Order: sequence, then C-alpha cells, then structure tokens
Amino acid sequence: MHLTICGRDEYYAWGLHRIANAVSFLNNDCKLVHGNVCLASVVVTETLDWKLHAFDVLSEFHGNNESSVGPMLQYDWLIGAQYKPMELLKSEWAAIRKSPAWAIDSWGLGCLIYELFSCTKLSKTEELRNTASIPKSLLPDYQRLLSSTPARRLNSSKLLENGEYFQNKLLETIQFMEILNLKDSVEKDTFFRKLPNLAEQLPREIVLKKLLPLLASALEFGSAAAPALTALLKMGSWLSSKEFSVKVLPTIVKLFASNDRAIRVSLLQHIDQYGESLSSQIVDEQVYTHVATGFSDTSAFLRELTLKSMLVLAPKLSHRTISGSLLKYLSKLQVDEEPAIRTNTTILLGNIASYLNEGTRKRVLINAFTVRALHDTFSPARGAGVMALSATSSYYDMTEIATKILPNIVVLTIDPDCDVRQKAFQAVDQFLQIVKQHHDKTSTGDTSTTSMATSSIPGNAGLLGWAMSSLTLKGGKTSEQNPNAPAISSVPLASAVSNASSNHIVADSASIKPVHISSGADVADHPISVSPASSDGWGELESGIHEGHDSDKDGWDDINPQEEPKPSPSLANIQAAQRRPVSQPKPQGTGLRGKTTPKMSKDNDEDLWGSVAVTAPRATSQPSNSRANKMVDDDDPWAAIAAPAPSSKPLNVKRSGALDDNDPWAAIAAPVPTSSARPSIGRGRGTKPAAPKFGAQRVNRTSSGM
Repeated sequence: MHLTICGRDEYYAWGLHRIANAVSFLNNDCKLVHGNVCLASVVVTETLDWKLHAFDVLSEFHGNNESSVGPMLQYDWLIGAQYKPMELLKSEWAAIRKSPAWAIDSWGLGCLIYELFSCTKLSKTEELRNTASIPKSLLPDYQRLLSSTPARRLNSSKLLENGEYFQNKLLETIQFMEILNLKDSVEKDTFFRKLPNLAEQLPREIVLKKLLPLLASALEFGSAAAPALTALLKMGSWLSSKEFSVKVLPTIVKLFASNDRAIRVSLLQHIDQYGESLSSQIVDEQVYTHVATGFSDTSAFLRELTLKSMLVLAPKLSHRTISGSLLKYLSKLQVDEEPAIRTNTTILLGNIASYLNEGTRKRVLINAFTVRALHDTFSPARGAGVMALSATSSYYDMTEIATKILPNIVVLTIDPDCDVRQKAFQAVDQFLQIVKQHHDKTSTGDTSTTSMATSSIPGNAGLLGWAMSSLTLKGGKTSEQNPNAPAISSVPLASAVSNASSNHIVADSASIKPVHISSGADVADHPISVSPASSDGWGELESGIHEGHDSDKDGWDDINPQEEPKPSPSLANIQAAQRRPVSQPKPQGTGLRGKTTPKMSKDNDEDLWGSVAVTAPRATSQPSNSRANKMVDDDDPWAAIAAPAPSSKPLNVKRSGALDDNDPWAAIAAPVPTSSARPSIGRGRGTKPAAPKFGAQRVNRTSSGM
C-alpha cells in the first residue's frame, strides 16, 4: 500500500488494536496462551483487516496444573529464540506457571510492535532496546510489555485503553461501522451525514477496501440510514467503472426494492451518478418496476423526482416498456395538479421522443404538446410545449405542421406571458422556414422526402434541458406548498422557466382555460386517426384518468383534435336541434290538452299526431293498453264511449277523466265505468283503496257480519 505518514500511523494503530484485542480475548477470556505472537503470525485480508494466526503452540494455562503448558513444552522449538521471553528461553516452567496468563503473549506483542515500526525483522533480543522508531504515545506501554519480570508485564487489555495512541478518525469510523446495529437512529443519522467529508480525510485505499464494503452491507441489510447512500456513491466515484459495477451497483439495484421513502428519494436524487453504469437489461427488468411506483406516489416531490429520473432510464428501456407502461404514467402526469410536474412531463416527452417508434410519435407528440401543453394555465408549461414542438420538429410532416402545429402556436403570440410570446414567435419562424423549404423543394421538382432536422434551425440545440434541474430544486417545493394555485406557484420558478411577473401569470390563468379531456358524444363527433394497436395507456384518461377504455387506444386519443374549430354555443344549439328527431320535444303535460289544441290548429302543416305520440312515454305508470286508448280518443271522439267496456281497472278510468276537457262526448261515458268500478274499491269503508282482491274481501265480509 502507498500510505502517507499520517495514514500509515492510523492504519498501524487500527491493526495493532485488532491484534491486541485478539490476544486479550485468548488470555483473559479463554485462559489460553498463544505463545508465538510476532509479525509473522499476523495476516492481512483483502479488506485490510489484521488477523492473528499460527496457533501451533496454543496452550491452556492454569497456574496450578503442571500439564497445562504441555503443547508448549513439546513444540517450543517452533518459536524463534529472539521471540522467547527469558523464562521461556531458559525453560523455567515453574516460573511460567506462577506468572500471569498474559506474560508470554505480552512479550510477543512488544516484539510485534518493534518489527512493525522499525520495518525490520527481529534477529536477536537485544534489538528490542532500540526505541527510536517507536511512537512516543506508545513508548511507555511498549516498555511495560517487555518487562524482564513476568508479573509486571502489561496486560494486553490495558494496552487497548491507551486513548492517546488508539484514538484516531480511521479507528473510530471503522469501530462505529462494525457495531452499527447497536446505535440508535440519531447517532446513525449524524454519523452518515458527516461520513462523505470524513472519507476524504481517511486513507483512500483503506476507505475503498474496508469502509466501502461495510457501508454497502449496512445499506443492503437495512441497518444504515438514507444519508449513507450519499457516502456510498461518493466512495464509489473513486472506483473504476469495472470495480463500481462489482462493488456498488448490486447494492444500488437491491435498494430500489426498499419501502423506505427516504432511500427512494436519495436514489432518485443521485441517479445521474450511477445511471450510466446500469445496463439496459437491469433497468428494464429490475429497476424500472420499482421506480414506476413513484409516478403514483402521494408525495409531489417524489413524483417529480421519478419523472426526471426517466431522462436517464428511458434510453435503456425497451420499446414495449415505453409504450406499454411509461407513456401511461406520463399521460397522467401531464394533467397533474402540480404545475411543475406538468411542465417537466412536457420537457421529458420532448427529450425521449427519439426513443419512441414512429407510430408512437405520431399518436403522442402532437396531442401532448398542442392540446395539453399549449393550453395549460401555467405559463412555463405553455413555454415548455412550444420549445418541445421546436425540438421535435423533425418528426412532423408538412400536413401536421400546417394544420395542427402552426395554428396552435400562432395563438400564443398574443399570450399574456412575455416569455411564452417570445418562444412562440421563434417557433413560428422555425416552422415557417421548414414549410418554405418544403415549398422550394416542391417547386424545383425535388420529390425526395428528407426530414428537416432540428439542428438545422439555429438556436435549437439543447432546447429541452433548460428547466429540468431548476424545477426540481424550486418547483417541487413551491408546488407542494400551494398545489391548488398554479398561477402563484410559478413565482419562484421565474428564474428558471419564465421571467413573467405575477400579474401576467394571474391574467394568464384567467384567460386560458386548462385542458379538459372530452368523453361521450364529443369524442364521437370528431374522427379519430387510425393508429396501430398499442397498450401505452393513452386512452384510459378522463381529466387525466380513464379506466374503462380499450387498451388498444393511445393516451392522446381522448383529446379533442384541433383540426376544426368548435362552433359558438348558439350555433351548436341550432345544429343540435336540427339533428334532433321530430318526436324528441316533450309536451308540458297531459292535463293541458285544451291549451295545446289551439296551437295545433294554427299550424296546419305540422303533424297533428306528433303531440299524441309524445304523450305515451310520459305516462310511465300506466299499462300499455291505456296508452293505446288515449291515442284512439284523439282519432275518434266516439272511442271514449266504447273504451270503458273492455276496461276493468279503476286506474284506467281515473286516468281517462283527464281527457274530458278535450272530448265533449267523454262526459257521457265517464259515469259508466266509475259507478261499476267503485263498489269493488269502496266496500272496505274506503280505508284501503288499493287492497288486493283475495284476502281483503274475505276480511271485510267477516267484519261486516260481526
């Protein structure tokens, strides 16, 4: 490793701490003696951890048991003479049994410290007196470890208490990460917020090989807080692209499935740092399904972050995913209650237009930009629609430009917002130039269909990158504070998307109505262009959300085409009246026939039976035979006399009373059915006029007999 002097001292302190901790565990907790502690018994792992090994002469130590140091007696020849303390070198086993359990291993720790800092292998015991290379903060403990009296040697557990030497940033950081599960949420949050800056001060190689795996594991298993992702990505930026894909990306992909909203927000906020490293297969199969849940999240801020993440992820999605899923969500977001989200949706559609196939572009772009964006009440959204049309001008043919795009843009040249007007004038000039070039080619006889690229129009390069970042920082927070007032929420966005004053914005909201998505008869009145079958969900919305339409409609078919201007309300009423059937008008009532008869006599050209035919649906409570009787009464005045004979229901008789005003002969025949029908009704004292015939008559007869 290539470490600076400061970095080397911190690394050595961390390594010595690990070895001293292992020796203390053997001596104090397990009552074992390692017997051969030196630099050769230390190994370094791939994560730069120091591990103690070479347990060849490991012995159980009991001071009163003569056989406790048996293995050491048999294999003491494996220990180099320069590493043996005096009592072991002289084989004074009685003195060894009387000495503390840590006496032999404490001497070995002293030898290890000497070899570590002198960078030489110990050749003889006398070299241990050379203390020039030993750190001053460690020198007193070093001398106590090498005491000639075994009972006075320093316990390795006491060595760990040397706060002056073992207290450094690297050791504290690693120790905190290793016991992360024991920390509370406040301590974790504070630590991870400081970690990005702290990592820059620590040795780079140790950070990448030790801290980075610890941090990735903590995030993967849920013990780390959301701020840890910032530190992970910062450390990952120091890796090569190949190492990043191996050490960092697997953890990030797993984090997309997390239910922690803070983790999801952090992932989306930093997607530009790792998005390019994600493969198309991983994005399409693993990442997108989890990211797409943010489109329908209740938090407007998370919806906007999800929307803008598509600028990085959409190029890696398959056409099937874009058409079948992504466009559905975008169609809903373009009518979102947050004006900043609507604006960014238009910008995103303009940016990902090149990744749509030709059929999808034909269905989506013009309707999204002209019908929705250009009619938005939020002035930056209208400006975004104009710029999106300009940036995607190469995808439209001359008919679409002349009949759909230019008529809608020209209207915005008188927009209340100055910024929208300027963009509209630039777009009009651009599209007129395209049409003029087409005219010149047609006039010269050039029939080749060469598309006009956007880059050929000056000033159009990068048209749609102007609002993405600014709306995230300002638009998201502002629109969350006042979601129901898009005119007011545009004020803090003025520096990014519009220079219009608040007065202009308020006037704009009053003069231009928001887009209303048609349904029912409005859709039937206008022809819908035939498009290939798709499942991109653009036909499932009404005011942004439709549920019952077929899946083969694209999301922009629910919007009224702008090919023909709508007639005025008065003209629409006249046209509707002309198309209405003759039997459609309803009379005022069946009891006013005396008033309607003079009107009929004044106009002899009208159908005299039209009013009679209309009255049939009005009497909904009468049987079908009573309706026929009424129609006969108007045709033949004598029918009123013959009508009561076949009728046996009192309701028909009561209803025929209403016809006496129209037919003078009805007065003669009316008493006949009334007198014959009333006895069946009034026999029960008049209390139950509508009682059933079977049970009611028997009860009445019994009561009358009593």
